[in-house]
Amino acid sequence: RFQACVYFASVFQAMSCGIHYLASVFMAVTPNFVCGFPGNVSSVLFHNSSASSIEDIWTLWTSAENYIVVQLENGEIWELDQCSRSKREASLDLAYEYKGNKSVFPCSDGFLYDATKWKSTVVTQWDLVCDREWLAKLIQPTFMLGVLIGAVIFGDIADRLGRQRVIWFTSAGQFVFGIAVAFTFDYYSFVIVRFLLAMVSSGYLVVAFVYVTEFVGIKARTWASMHVHAFFAMGIMVVALVGFLVRTWWVYQIFLSIATLPFVLCCWMLPETPFWLLSEERYEDAQKVIDTMARWNKVSTPCKVSELCSVQQDDLASGRTGDDDTSSTKKHNILDLFCNWQIARRTITVWLIWFTGSLGYYVFSLSSVSLGGNEYLNLFLIGAVELPCYIIACVAMDKLGRRNTLIPFLILSALICVLIMFIPQDFNILIILANMAGKFSIGVAFGLIYLYTAELYPTIVRSLAVGSGSMMCRVGSVVAPFCVYLRSVWIFMPLVATLYFFQLLVGIMALLSGILTIMLPETLGKPLTNTLVEATEMGRNKKSCSEKTPPAHSVAALEKIEMFGQERVSTDK
Repeated sequence: RFQACVYFASVFQAMSCGIHYLASVFMAVTPNFVCGFPGNVSSVLFHNSSASSIEDIWTLWTSAENYIVVQLENGEIWELDQCSRSKREASLDLAYEYKGNKSVFPCSDGFLYDATKWKSTVVTQWDLVCDREWLAKLIQPTFMLGVLIGAVIFGDIADRLGRQRVIWFTSAGQFVFGIAVAFTFDYYSFVIVRFLLAMVSSGYLVVAFVYVTEFVGIKARTWASMHVHAFFAMGIMVVALVGFLVRTWWVYQIFLSIATLPFVLCCWMLPETPFWLLSEERYEDAQKVIDTMARWNKVSTPCKVSELCSVQQDDLASGRTGDDDTSSTKKHNILDLFCNWQIARRTITVWLIWFTGSLGYYVFSLSSVSLGGNEYLNLFLIGAVELPCYIIACVAMDKLGRRNTLIPFLILSALICVLIMFIPQDFNILIILANMAGKFSIGVAFGLIYLYTAELYPTIVRSLAVGSGSMMCRVGSVVAPFCVYLRSVWIFMPLVATLYFFQLLVGIMALLSGILTIMLPETLGKPLTNTLVEATEMGRNKKSCSEKTPPAHSVAALEKIEMFGQERVSTDK
């Protein structure tokens, strides 16, 4: 009961992470537009259609190559393109085609935007078009850069100061910065506040995975961790729903940010994890949390931390020699993820999987734009399709194991990437099905790696490991959006060739990741490790960081705490 309340309270906030990650999909959309004109319009002409206002023409607009002819009340006739306007010199009749002299002027009177779908976006707010178009294209990459930095910073802080404090701060930060985005006064303040919002959103998501992993027992760890992704996907569906209902960007942002408020009001009630408290030798605080868990779960024989700690201290005292001090009071950094060859190889493989999963997720999403139809429904389905993906992943992880699930899905995504390149362009349905299959397979690997990373590393560096992995993930997220803009920069490379190139890249990296995953240890059914010694010895008995074997009683004690969420405690371990 206790773990269930803590879990659902924590993962509820993961929805807001999905919301903020995808908010720019509708917030930064660029509607149809043309150059503004000086004066009042009397008539408008678009090909063979005439109207009294430009608003009536937008339904006929089909391409950025089109232009609109307007006649002003003073008799002047102007041709309005997207990034320039031309004044006809000697024309008395309003006609769409004109071969005479024209005077070209810049868009000094601003731009006219199609408000059919969106009344206001950040693009229309600050005219992020034409020579300022690159600023609009930087909105999502700069957000992902903030996600990258936040994952590392808050992952490290959570290992130093505790998971509870980081959850408090990042939750409040998501609400404050989310509301602040709606009231930014210019583009640069908008990007800065969104960057800070990205940092706290990423920080919360990273620490929340570690937090729920350390609270639930071995039996429920797989489903509990994977369904954090499900709540993230629900956040994507919320974006689609709010985007459909609210068409003004700052009101849209406020409504999305309000979803954070319920958790902010109650997050101060969440306790610190016993794992972190024990690693910091705060035994009295750990005992208080365990006693609270005992009352909620109605356990009659609660754990006594003093008994467990006395056993661990005796083991450590008998095994400690010279300067081999493995005290948990030592402050750890990212170099501890490379403390020996076993851990270093594990870290490199995990980072590659994180990067490949993120890049593949966005590349397959790029290919899905050919689906067409209603963009709000498409985004909703993109979020909804992830739900069965995680269910299948959970079943496979519990039945086959983490490693044995990860390897085939990585290799399958690599094969699908190669297959897509040989499908003729005329077979649109087959291409779409292949892209969805590729997204599904890479989604399983992408969702699995969060839990797998948390299980591969000990408590003292667990948040740092997940945070650094998320950093590599966001490197892929930063790179992927630029694929969309490559065609406008390199006109000789068609969009289809661009997608094929990046799909091939994903395929190669997925195949390499699948091969390297074979060397990772299996973590299914095993207790969480607490020291680098235990993490090194997991799976295979290799040389460890401190050249000694982990105390057996320490592992048994941690197993006992993990199983505390059940109705009884297994005292025979």
